[in-house]
Amino acid sequence: MCHADDSNPPPLPDDLALPPLAGGAAAEITTATSDDGTMFSVALALSSQPREPAVVIVPDVRGLYRFYAELAERFAAAGHHAIAIDPFGRTAGALGERANDWDYWQHALDSDPRTVQEDIAAACDVLAARGAARRFAVVGFCYGGSQAFLAATNPDLPIERVVGFYGGLNGEKLQMPAARDEIARARVPVLGLFGGADQSIPEADRARFAENLRTAGVDHEIHVYPGAPHSFFDRKQEEFADASADAWRRTLTFLAD
Repeated sequence: MCHADDSNPPPLPDDLALPPLAGGAAAEITTATSDDGTMFSVALALSSQPREPAVVIVPDVRGLYRFYAELAERFAAAGHHAIAIDPFGRTAGALGERANDWDYWQHALDSDPRTVQEDIAAACDVLAARGAARRFAVVGFCYGGSQAFLAATNPDLPIERVVGFYGGLNGEKLQMPAARDEIARARVPVLGLFGGADQSIPEADRARFAENLRTAGVDHEIHVYPGAPHSFFDRKQEEFADASADAWRRTLTFLAD
């Protein structure tokens, strides 16, 4: 489990420079349709004073849980239109938010990174159709962080930046390509945020990831929070409030660059 059932996204830092009159509407649960015809749920939150890029959020293995709808609202409050996707429309079916007790793990294993990329593209289409954005970034968490790193290599996606929070790098547990190696083909700037005490993402994997980003020749930043565990931004965000606030600042600064 990547976060507790009752967890909430960390608040935006009090010292954050926001656009004048920034704010966002409550997330609207609606649907998107991928190129293969799959319908899946998204949580769309629009900012009252938007600035580019809009943000596509790829959740952890639990899919479109309430945490990620609220996270989209946080991004909207910070001045970025945001849309959180459920990448399990093909395997788990059903539309709407995921409950906190559904059997998600097998669906994560059965998901195909290629179709998740199609879902990211469809989410961009939703934003474009609403007239909400022309430029896009992807922000992913855990499973979604791995998918975000793979998105950085995809020439078919209309994205210009990628942020991965504790995205798995070796691919073994999720039976997907190893982001630490695939990232050598990155086409857009990448920000990677990791917990120093995250045993699932060892320093050796982070070093290989960094080396391959240098090979790709894209702008990149990797920041490790000493002592922070996996999912420090959600499950442990109150305990690691300073790390969560700093992660917010780094993410929003990276998006604005």
